[in-house]
Amino acid sequence: MNIILKDIKDFHRIDVYESNGGYSAFKKALKEMSPEDVTNEVKNSNLRGRGGACFPTGLKWTFMPKTGDKPKYLCCNGDESEPGSFKDREIFERNPHQFIEGTLLACYAMGIKAAYVYIRGEYYKWINLLQAAIDDAYKKGYIGKNILGTGFSTDIYIHRGAGAYICGEESALMNSVEGKRGYPRVKPPFPAAFGLWGCPTTINNIETLANVPEIIRNGAEWFSKIGAPKHPGTLLFGVSGHVNKPGVYELPTGTPLMSIINDTCGGMLDGKDIKMVIPGGSSMPPLTKEECLKANMDNESLKEFGSSIGTAGVMVMNEDTDILKVLIRISKFYYHESCGQCTPCREGTGWLLRVLKRIDSGQGRISDLDLLTSVAQNIEGNTICALGDAAAWPVKWTVKKFRQEFEKRIPKEDVEVPVRNKVHSLR
Repeated sequence: MNIILKDIKDFHRIDVYESNGGYSAFKKALKEMSPEDVTNEVKNSNLRGRGGACFPTGLKWTFMPKTGDKPKYLCCNGDESEPGSFKDREIFERNPHQFIEGTLLACYAMGIKAAYVYIRGEYYKWINLLQAAIDDAYKKGYIGKNILGTGFSTDIYIHRGAGAYICGEESALMNSVEGKRGYPRVKPPFPAAFGLWGCPTTINNIETLANVPEIIRNGAEWFSKIGAPKHPGTLLFGVSGHVNKPGVYELPTGTPLMSIINDTCGGMLDGKDIKMVIPGGSSMPPLTKEECLKANMDNESLKEFGSSIGTAGVMVMNEDTDILKVLIRISKFYYHESCGQCTPCREGTGWLLRVLKRIDSGQGRISDLDLLTSVAQNIEGNTICALGDAAAWPVKWTVKKFRQEFEKRIPKEDVEVPVRNKVHSLR
């Protein structure tokens, strides 16, 4: 079942979208439903955010104040800078109007007069595609003043990012839209109380909003019965790495990981065996081969293995993969992308990278493995935003789950020295 990536020719065109029921959910909401009805339908569907946190979408919408003189805003997060994640651009290219319709429904539900679609600047092609779709929607009267004669008005704008991973974090994103440096904000206050320009703001992921029209059209009960009960619906799995058919695939939540690899993606490349899979983008803790055999791809199931669904960016690595090299690559990214605002992240990401490089150079010490874990744990939970956790988790969990891989890279004479004596010698 495909809710978003429908196999319909030219579905990105507004006339084709309309001929297949497009914008009917928005018309239904404007004519037959109150804003509260729309919010309750989304809430009852148990739609969870597709940007990584899996927070209930309808519940988030209820945080938006219903009264007050300040304007209210919606930020649509299409930054998609997480390594291994490339699903939102499929929506921009193949089904932009369903995302636009979902944005309009969210604006109607929360009384919002302006929505900002934040897209990373490198997505130049997809920015142009979405802008063309927005222009078509304006011409048809779906966006703008007095939409379809109902008295409801809202506008949608695209804001291009400048290539900073940190701006995928909701408060840094808002600072960027305001023209400020992309520094995350201390919370509270939360965006629903103090967001863009000090006004109430809701932030939703692109894929999250693209689900909303189908929920309004078919009902909350219909959506809630798809996939895993506690994390319903479909997910856009962006599969990369050592598989025969990498790509973006829409599948029900709870689909077994091995079914995605073997059935959907045509199996492992060159018939190799699995060594490690990162299930939700580079910041998520990895899965071992044994865990992959048992893992189902929904957020609740992955908690059993100490991981999370994240952005559903599935990174598959075969038996020949040098895990140390992979971890160095990931750690270098987070070191480079740290905004530097918080000391644990600013300093800790550098330490993680340097220690990993020391091991890779053949000068590592057995105590370095415990040092990596210690540094990661001192970053985790001690920063303003989640980039600190994103940098810490891959190191902490990869070292924990694949410790023997790292020990093989430590000179033998160092391994044989008791850890207690080794620590003493470092003082």
